[in-house]
Amino acid sequence: MCGFVGFVGKTKNKDTIKKMAKLIEHRGPDSDGYYISDKVSLGFRRLSIIDLNTGSQPIYNENKDKVIVFNGEIYNYQDIRKDLEKKGHIFSTNTDTEVLIHGYEEYGIDKLVNKLRGMFAFIIYDIEKDIVVGARDFYGIKPLYYYKTDTEFMFSSEIKSFLAHPNFKKELNRDMLEKYLTFQYSVGEDTFFKDVYKLRPGHYFTYKDGELDIVKYYEVKLESNDERSFEEWEKGIKKELDDSISHHKISDVEVGSFLSSGVDSSLIATLSNVDKTFTVGYANKKYSEIDYAKDLSKKINVKNESKEITKEEYFEKFPLIQYYMDEPLADPSAIMLYFVANLASQHVKVALSGEGADEIFGGYNIYAEPYTVSWYYKIPYFIRKTLGIIAYPLRGHRGFNFIVRRGKKLEDRYVGNAFIYDNDEINKVLSYKRGKMTYKDITKPYYDKVKDKDEVSKMQYIDFNFWLIGDILLKADKMSMANSLEVRVPFLDRKLIDYASSIPTKYKICNGETKYLFRQVAKETLEDKVANKKKLGFPVPLREWLKEDDIYNKVKDTISKGGEFFNTKYVIKLLDDHKKGKRDNSRKIWTVYTFLVWYNEYFIVR
Repeated sequence: MCGFVGFVGKTKNKDTIKKMAKLIEHRGPDSDGYYISDKVSLGFRRLSIIDLNTGSQPIYNENKDKVIVFNGEIYNYQDIRKDLEKKGHIFSTNTDTEVLIHGYEEYGIDKLVNKLRGMFAFIIYDIEKDIVVGARDFYGIKPLYYYKTDTEFMFSSEIKSFLAHPNFKKELNRDMLEKYLTFQYSVGEDTFFKDVYKLRPGHYFTYKDGELDIVKYYEVKLESNDERSFEEWEKGIKKELDDSISHHKISDVEVGSFLSSGVDSSLIATLSNVDKTFTVGYANKKYSEIDYAKDLSKKINVKNESKEITKEEYFEKFPLIQYYMDEPLADPSAIMLYFVANLASQHVKVALSGEGADEIFGGYNIYAEPYTVSWYYKIPYFIRKTLGIIAYPLRGHRGFNFIVRRGKKLEDRYVGNAFIYDNDEINKVLSYKRGKMTYKDITKPYYDKVKDKDEVSKMQYIDFNFWLIGDILLKADKMSMANSLEVRVPFLDRKLIDYASSIPTKYKICNGETKYLFRQVAKETLEDKVANKKKLGFPVPLREWLKEDDIYNKVKDTISKGGEFFNTKYVIKLLDDHKKGKRDNSRKIWTVYTFLVWYNEYFIVR
């Protein structure tokens, strides 16, 4: 696990690439390496996981006319290597990185990426052809950013590295703010920095003579297969999961596992036979999963390391966490992920995590909605719509959100697991006139692709393409790498997902129970009460903290200085109403506060 930086073009200062790499040293504290020419410069920071002695990068092919920097793990690299050796390729290391460079040489980029099983982002400079090639994994587990103008092309594992390049122009992309206010994260290809973009998951690019060509090579397809029985699905999922975990444990260093009280992390920790488990929580038992984690760890004969996080620690680290994040992310659990990664990094270099199971197997509570409130959907749509309009001013009060939500079609109300501000309220929150694009314009192309699917499948597809990428995997990568820890996600294995993507909806949601098939699989290993338990996912007592005077004043002071972006009077009213217990505005407040803290880190402090 590592990080890379690079740029096209000659620079007067050869230290530029080293300065860029220095800014992501946390991703790879063990060593660094560079390729520098008049045409392309590459930098690399390494966290040693596989082939500890000879795996330093950049790595070349036999003729040294191709060079690579790579971030991630390829779990089937040994199988690919055997094929390449049969075809005459000579290896000088035992790394998965060298498999990629020889694989590119033998198969070409399109065939190579479709052979891979793992998480990855890599850059290959084909010196012979003077072409830069970049690729990102199927689901966006590993990041790849690039900066593109008429004269510049840079790329990196993290945006912050661009700050060290003399030709990088740091400008806020204000258009992202209104999107962020709905989604709580940076959505799509654009970022909060002008001319900085994310390479989307399942894509690769080629860059030559100033021209950038981006190609999609993979996307998740939800195609229900009704030919298999429930029992066949159970056996198949268990087999694929066991296979995935065994591949994700390939390492030359000790492996641990994050552990909350949910079925996902519990099953991973139990099946993987890891060396240690890691948990964080609070003194307030309502928001702590430590007791559960210790109990399960004892039962599976694994030592659990845990830490209680104080309110003071949470807010003290928050600005630094937003710096590590690159872009603002208003998910309160991201901070907890930072702390659990920090704890794990003191004991291991690799940790397994349960991300992705909810998206694959239908685990979010909202997925059950079409079935649990089916009675309400029997009411004619025009009546539900009218009731929703009437109830809209009272949203935020118990019961009224239900009426408002179900007065809209799914395509008009669902953007993923977080929906912070709707279009109307964004106009009240911002201190300037917003653009014409709405959240529905962003999600519509994705809904169009699954227009014939059931509502559960539609929500899953949206979450795969938005929530999973923009929130879940972003915080997993950034918070773990901030602590020089590699996090692996066995549920997001291509082989497993290709199999599970055909599970019929009736087996995902059954009798109002989410993730039904998966829970039956889990019951073969875990106690029923654990397998049936709803996921908390390191919960945060944020709504209580915002009512306490010290945090209230801290947040209010920050918001009051945000008049460049926000109608501070309106936002402070939201904060006051929350403190008085009139409405739970915690997520709305936190989204604004997070952006202002992030903005201060990148545009005021640095």
